[in-house]
Amino acid sequence: MEKIYRIAAINLGSTSTKITYYENETCLLKDSIPHAAEELAPYSTIWEQEEYRKSAIEAFLNRNGIDPASLDAVVTRGGHTEPIHGGVWKINKTMLEQSRSEKYGNHVSDLGLRIAAKMGEELGIPAFTVDTPTTNEFEPLAKYSGLPSIERASRFHVLNHRAVGKQYAKDIGRPYEEMNLITAHMGGGITVSAAKHGKLVDATNGLDGDGPFSTNRTGGLPVGDLVKMCYSGQYTLAEMKRILNGKGGMVAYTGENDVKTMEERAAAGDAKADEIISAMCYQTAKEIAACAAVLCGKVDAILLTGGIVHSKKIVGILKERIGWIAPVEVYPGELEMQSLSLQTLAALRGEEEINVLGE
Repeated sequence: MEKIYRIAAINLGSTSTKITYYENETCLLKDSIPHAAEELAPYSTIWEQEEYRKSAIEAFLNRNGIDPASLDAVVTRGGHTEPIHGGVWKINKTMLEQSRSEKYGNHVSDLGLRIAAKMGEELGIPAFTVDTPTTNEFEPLAKYSGLPSIERASRFHVLNHRAVGKQYAKDIGRPYEEMNLITAHMGGGITVSAAKHGKLVDATNGLDGDGPFSTNRTGGLPVGDLVKMCYSGQYTLAEMKRILNGKGGMVAYTGENDVKTMEERAAAGDAKADEIISAMCYQTAKEIAACAAVLCGKVDAILLTGGIVHSKKIVGILKERIGWIAPVEVYPGELEMQSLSLQTLAALRGEEEINVLGE
């Protein structure tokens, strides 16, 4: 009789925690725990939210009839560490220390590592992360920035980029490792990657200000003007970082970060709203075309994913600009939770290697 592996996957966002429960390949629960602004207000940093978030996850599982003690593993969307390769990683002390240092980046997903590790320790089960944001499979040429002291870093939505690529390969019955794919993840941040025979060889850094602007991130900015802002005396380092990630992009132009609302405004005759949507698509299309150059024009497909591509208007604009490169396929939303769970299942079965940082 086949062993049943029970896996809980968590994915921490700024105002919610996504959670799934799988028994082998079957998803029996998929939901999101909302975190109201007033509940988060008392915490000045993400780290202070640890017990609040952990308790919310455990209470959610219990409410849905899932005994945490019955789990075989817990897995979380990864945080920021030194550059590592893709795959399944066991969360260990080294990973937690690097994540907590904030040296390699900082996001609420870093807190996910701590919560998963704590749950695993208390339950006596392994805690994993999969295809972390600092997965680095860049080719040597992709790392050049133009300044020896600054190397282009691999920081993007790795988990969903690879998950969507693998799903597309499965859908058409071809090995993922045999194809060249371009993927654009369009959400709160927009990142574009080039996958060559299963390796993510280049991508935009959606965390630190690179690539297209999005609903609340600036993307790449004119360097000279950005330097002037930094030395104007008007902003602290923390304020500049918040402008790049949180107060930039669409919300900076309009005060609105909801694409659906912007589309409604455009449909009602707001020409500026329409232009800003088009500009976001314009910049995304440019990055997709740049990735086509990385792949020397040998592109099997362009994959559009993320919450924004629920928009038929945006998909239409992008297809018009990039459809000449390769076939365009759309995967609205994300496949992150599925990927976390199924890759963990493969690791538990011994079908996929379990990596350990520092060993």
